[in-house]
Amino acid sequence: MSRRNFIRKTGILTGGVLLHNSLMKTFAMDADNRINIGVIGCGDRGKGIMQIMKELPEKFNITAICDVLDFRLKETEPLLPAGSFRKYSDHRQLLDDKSIRAVIIAVPLYLHFSVAKDALEAGKQVYLEKTMTYNIPQAASLIKIAGAYPKQVLQIGHQYRYTPLYYKVKEMIEKGYLGKVTQIDCRWDRNWNWRRPVPDPALERKINWRMYKEYSGGLPAELLSHQIDFINWAFNTHPTSIAGTGGIDFYNDGRETYDNVQAILRYGKEGMIGNFGATCANAREGYIFKLKGNKGTVSLLVNEGIYYPEATTRKELQTVDGVAGATRITWNKDSGIPILSEPVKDGTYYALVDFHKSITTRQSPASNVFTGARTAVCVHLANEAIYSNSVQQWKREYDFQAKVH
Repeated sequence: MSRRNFIRKTGILTGGVLLHNSLMKTFAMDADNRINIGVIGCGDRGKGIMQIMKELPEKFNITAICDVLDFRLKETEPLLPAGSFRKYSDHRQLLDDKSIRAVIIAVPLYLHFSVAKDALEAGKQVYLEKTMTYNIPQAASLIKIAGAYPKQVLQIGHQYRYTPLYYKVKEMIEKGYLGKVTQIDCRWDRNWNWRRPVPDPALERKINWRMYKEYSGGLPAELLSHQIDFINWAFNTHPTSIAGTGGIDFYNDGRETYDNVQAILRYGKEGMIGNFGATCANAREGYIFKLKGNKGTVSLLVNEGIYYPEATTRKELQTVDGVAGATRITWNKDSGIPILSEPVKDGTYYALVDFHKSITTRQSPASNVFTGARTAVCVHLANEAIYSNSVQQWKREYDFQAKVH
């Protein structure tokens, strides 16, 4: 009998039986389907996820936060009702809290593997931020560890797999609206040094960990991994070879990770070339994601998308609207068709909804340990190619049993 059915049938919450307050709260969260959750890592991303979870009060109850930096904990306190949560500086203490059912892990990349391992071994449901692991060996190890806990969810934070816009683009690809896709152009540019303020010089590497190779996968891991993961998902594929180049071309400030990168991913089975680039020294184009096929092009922003049919396809669509499902197509001033007519929420919102669903239904999430490992391999190989100005090859051992959702 499930705990929820036990409560309902025995009337333990209404029959006058006095329970310890913490136990009462734990039962109550299960009874109304809310999940007690702890957040490990209270930097920008951790706080951002918490803000989105506040939009889902019927699904999550944040009962604990953790960070090794005291000032991060202080920054986070105003986001939650006073007295409603506990604070930890050691994630293992948070994991020892039996009332916490799930955790969000938003720590620096080099800690992803160790903290996720600890969380799984502590019996928690886990939402692990992208990129899944720092390197390929860690990805392979995490697959084995997760396999030992089949009743626990390990979801990876590649939220494009849940966003209505990107889901629709995947559907358009499958239905042939783009035809044969041969070129993918991706950029994620900014004009900013990517640094955070450091109150104490001794904390430089803890705060600006993205600047140092020992801790970070740089621009490919932090930005381009989203687009790389989407291509893996949308085409059920992976690159066969990766070439790359880059450098510290603008911010000569002691950083080790490159501020200007370009990777070319060859998808040999599909006959596609993916161009993935990022710079920290120009923000004119910002975010670009274009998929080019012989029947049409999809041009994407983070939350908006336009479909541009080729001339022959355009004639067909003027007769039959197969994109929007309406009797009349709405063309924009550039002769494109908006892919979605309604605004969408941040992709993390939809990912968290699915995280809750995966926990309560015990279903594997769309972004899971296998898909996360595949993208982690891509990022690792891209960095190897970029830093050595070489061509890296996909190996059969990276297929990880070819389990793709």
